[in-house]
Amino acid sequence: MRTLELKIPPPVVALLVAGAMWGVAAVAPTLGLPAIPRRAAAAALALAGLACALAGIVAFRRAHTTVNPMKPLASSSLVDSGIYRATRNPMYLGLAGVLVAWAVLLASVWALLGPVAFVLYMNRFQIAPEERALSTLFGADYAAYRARVRRWL
Repeated sequence: MRTLELKIPPPVVALLVAGAMWGVAAVAPTLGLPAIPRRAAAAALALAGLACALAGIVAFRRAHTTVNPMKPLASSSLVDSGIYRATRNPMYLGLAGVLVAWAVLLASVWALLGPVAFVLYMNRFQIAPEERALSTLFGADYAAYRARVRRWL
């Protein structure tokens, strides 16, 4: 069965999910967490997410391959070094981390459904088509990489 491929850039998906999380948090009860530790935790999670995403971008730039997630067939090399030894999708993992940070900042358990929805969406509509493209481009090398490195963590 062929996966439906939507052409919405991952950062836009993350922004749409973040908006939905804000809407849910506005109508759902919030946790009574103290503001300072909650904000500190959110900042730490957001920084970790941004660092993860940036490490992925830097690795792609060093390999002189495309960073554009909408054009996986434009990839010129298979990047399996740096952060790509730990996760096949550090940029998406970073966006998910920022969404978790947003949920913590919103102090809403219901907002935590946002990062879950983001991951499910990305798996189906972004990562699956990318994996098909990379399998076509890099064959056995990509299959070996997939066997040793997890999709997320």
